[in-house]
Amino acid sequence: MSTLLNETSTFVEPAASPLLLLGQGRDLASERGVECTGALPAASDPDLVERARAARAALGDRAFVLGHHYQRDEVIDFADVTGDSFKLAQRAAARPEAEFVIFCGVHFMAESADILTTDAQQVVLPDMAAGCSMADMAEIGQVEEAWAVLEDAGIAGDTVPVTYMNSTAAIKAFTGRHGGTVCTSSNAQVALRWAFDKVGGVDGTGKVLFMPDQHLGRNTAVLQLGMSLDDCVVFDPRKPGGGLTAQELRDARMILWRGHCSVHGRFSQRNVDDVRAKVPGVNVLVHPECKHEVVTAADMVGSTEYIIKALEAAEPGSSWAIGTELNLVRRVARAHPDKQVHYLDSTVCFCSTMNRIDLPHLVWAMESLVEGRVVNRIVVDADDAHWARVALDQMLALPGI
Repeated sequence: MSTLLNETSTFVEPAASPLLLLGQGRDLASERGVECTGALPAASDPDLVERARAARAALGDRAFVLGHHYQRDEVIDFADVTGDSFKLAQRAAARPEAEFVIFCGVHFMAESADILTTDAQQVVLPDMAAGCSMADMAEIGQVEEAWAVLEDAGIAGDTVPVTYMNSTAAIKAFTGRHGGTVCTSSNAQVALRWAFDKVGGVDGTGKVLFMPDQHLGRNTAVLQLGMSLDDCVVFDPRKPGGGLTAQELRDARMILWRGHCSVHGRFSQRNVDDVRAKVPGVNVLVHPECKHEVVTAADMVGSTEYIIKALEAAEPGSSWAIGTELNLVRRVARAHPDKQVHYLDSTVCFCSTMNRIDLPHLVWAMESLVEGRVVNRIVVDADDAHWARVALDQMLALPGI
């Protein structure tokens, strides 16, 4: 899905979005949204677009620009490839001839790219403030303290850590050091089954410490591995002992870190009920980072790539309500004008940290590279990089991956 502009490209004003935003300045006859609360600023002016085009052309094959699905359109327009976080890091690793990898995403994604690319490549994050609230909910000091709690409860030896890709390099390294693995929203089921098999199987007594997104861990364990909600406990790093007794930890199978995605955590069962009432026959499609009540009320659940493919395969004229980041949903709606695409929430749900990467920051980063200055380089500590790579390699070795 390359969207790299070439020298003959011209600036085009964005077309009106076909996305249907229920409850937002709507046309009562069609429920078509006019605008949503907290909309992004208008795309950058043509002069800045021309500067971006010139800088990108000057860098040529020396640079490889990655654009995450949740990025603004004005940034995606300059990406060589678009995708989810791990796919993009892999694509960067497959381009060793690129001297610079410009990652238009968030900090943990750029870290993964630095881990997977060669020492000769330099990874640049256009804005260092582009973090991830979920990843920030699990700090390495907190995780090490949590592991000590598990040791005190006598269960650390029967617990395998599994961390979601949306975590810092330090957390991935912790997982690698303790014999665990990394997972994505697409392969969480396989990763969890592998982890449980290490400690006696899904029906045994072993445990998984799942970080940092409690919802993905719970949804996978209950809906795909057949566990019960009672098998899951939530470890709150802000409370002594995680807010759990030693016996509660011993009885649990899934020890879920108290973390969540600030975007997907907004969706509620009421959103699902409302859209079903307003759009008869609508297909509700949500990301597995959503709350359990939302996932169980939806028709389909899947990763970002799954959502994109589901809309591609959908019948013309079908109606869809999608629960994920708004930039992606808008892009999917534009790509499928033959389908009715609704946004599941009634209010805005941009990923605010992802959207810190805007065209001015991208232009600054590229022009700096053209001038011979490497700005905002992401470098992972060598020891952390080694152990994080161990955990990532374990994920890649999982059956069916």
